[in-house]
Amino acid sequence: MNANEATATGPAHRHSLFDRLAGRVTHAVGTPAAFAIAMLIVIIWAATGPLFGYSETWQLIINTGTTIVTFLMVFVIQQSQNKDSVALHLKLNELLASHHSASNRLIAIEDLDEEELLVLRKFYCRLAELAAQSHGLKQTHSLDEADDAHEAKLKAPRKR
Repeated sequence: MNANEATATGPAHRHSLFDRLAGRVTHAVGTPAAFAIAMLIVIIWAATGPLFGYSETWQLIINTGTTIVTFLMVFVIQQSQNKDSVALHLKLNELLASHHSASNRLIAIEDLDEEELLVLRKFYCRLAELAAQSHGLKQTHSLDEADDAHEAKLKAPRKR
């Protein structure tokens, strides 16, 4: 299946069980109802403290429960973030590829290592400096256009 086939009929419905579960759990725990249930559990636990004499077993219940939930949620949230990140990068890549004046060198930069990303960051810092020098901070252009425009300005005779 190519990219056109995957998007022509809408999203593919061959999601893994974990993918579907992670999506549902992430959505469910992000609701006000989930927060209210969590608060209710803590309130009930705290209220039962005097009944159990604040025993170690009483404390162990909340400690164990929250530890297990936290441990499992790390994987669920990470899976959801990974999926969202890939989707976002694909959308940005499509925008870059479709815009005639965008720099194609930015497509798939998420695969670069940190050192390569720092090199690109320096280029964009230079672009910001060039924009500031030309008093056009609200204008946008590619690095190549910025370099060309800046060089042309330097070569042009100044009018006073």
